[in-house]
Amino acid sequence: MSDGFIRWYRESAATSVFAEQAEVFEKYGIMLRHPVRGAAVVLDVEGDDVLVPEEELGRLLGLRIAPVTMNWWLSADTDVTDQYVYEPLGCEIQTLWLDGLYPDEARRVEAAVVAAAAALDVPTRAVIVDRRGVSDPDDWDPITLYDGEEVPPVPDSVIVQGRIAEKILRAAPHLASQDLPDGLRRLTPA
Repeated sequence: MSDGFIRWYRESAATSVFAEQAEVFEKYGIMLRHPVRGAAVVLDVEGDDVLVPEEELGRLLGLRIAPVTMNWWLSADTDVTDQYVYEPLGCEIQTLWLDGLYPDEARRVEAAVVAAAAALDVPTRAVIVDRRGVSDPDDWDPITLYDGEEVPPVPDSVIVQGRIAEKILRAAPHLASQDLPDGLRRLTPA
């Protein structure tokens, strides 16, 4: 089983692209609505499930007033917890926790996030894929959000905008680099 996370930083759009993201995820068999309970599941402050209609969840996320923690569903018994946060610097951050997933499930979530990053009109700043949890998600904020120079331990894959990639490569020149569309680069341990 996997233990780790995917952290997705993207520019904040004038309108939410959450519905479009859900459509992309659905193509990978990752559903917003619980297969049995028939509604989206949001976690309250105590970690209890709260069922909400998909439209209401989209509206809450579109308000951008508070973090929202919710679940995506691979099956009725297998979920991915997603913490959705808006930063004051105009960036949306999603942290999808891979804890408890089998490697093939974690790869499916990764593929869905990468596909959504490519498909959505909102530019992506970074996608950090750390299946083993070698870094902490918050460790990536300084270099991604605040022009920091310190580079956390590089996990399985880092997809970042070119200027961020250059900083990481200066600190870790041994990484393999691959150019991607939209000015992004994938960095991986060589």
